[in-house]
Amino acid sequence: MRIRLRPKKLNRSLGGNMVIFVLVALMSAFMLLPIVYTISTAFKPLSEIYVFPPHFFPHNPTTENFLQIGLLLEDFWIPFSRYVFNTILICSVVTFGHLFLSSLAAYPLARLNFTGRRLISSIVKLSLLFTPALMLIPQYIVMSEINIINTYWAFILPQVQSALGLYLMQNFMLQVPEAMLEAARIDGANEFQIYSKIVMPNIKPAWLTVMIFAFQTIWNSSGTTLSTTLVYDEKIKMISSLLSQVVAGGTARSGVGSVMGLILMIPPLVLFICCQNQVIETMSTSGMKD
Repeated sequence: MRIRLRPKKLNRSLGGNMVIFVLVALMSAFMLLPIVYTISTAFKPLSEIYVFPPHFFPHNPTTENFLQIGLLLEDFWIPFSRYVFNTILICSVVTFGHLFLSSLAAYPLARLNFTGRRLISSIVKLSLLFTPALMLIPQYIVMSEINIINTYWAFILPQVQSALGLYLMQNFMLQVPEAMLEAARIDGANEFQIYSKIVMPNIKPAWLTVMIFAFQTIWNSSGTTLSTTLVYDEKIKMISSLLSQVVAGGTARSGVGSVMGLILMIPPLVLFICCQNQVIETMSTSGMKD
């Protein structure tokens, strides 16, 4: 008599689930520490910011740092509203322009057959190995020749293109079923209609992720040495550039600088929270198949 053994299904016990929950909770708390510390530092008086050993939470919380921002901004000859306008304008143009150009360039590389397609894709992958610092001098020379130094375009043009966004969009477009595209071609749709009405709606998680990356890039780079080299007129600078000026004021402005750091942290954090489900879906290995 032959005895047939059935494979035993492995199920996690209640204790295993609790262990996993505790580990995930500890990792989440560890990742939240920088955010919590930034918030707590904004409420610290100046005497506690440089105390050693440092205090994670303020012993004597105060809102004096927030009140000093208004007094400090009154001393600037450029109104704060001008920095806000520049920030909204530049971030909007870079974010949506980067999304449009990356997706428009990724579609033929992903779904069309033409001579040089593999070579271009290889060049895009190779460009991911280069850091932005290596492109600083060539970018400066090009922008100087076309006379866009000290203009809005000095912020926009270097950031509106990105090999990472192109590579991400291309890989996600490869997951769109070919049968769906062939059906659209049979119905008489041209390639731009297929791109805009079929491909883009089906890769929404990917382009939301590209938007987050583009926004974070321009938000973080606008106050760096690169921006001060390309743009020296205060009338076209962004809020993050204002932060660098506040911090440069010395130790006495450390409290105000911590508040400005908290303010600059809020927009990228809110944008990521609103789109986190789509970002997780983009990073997952699952996708559509024929």
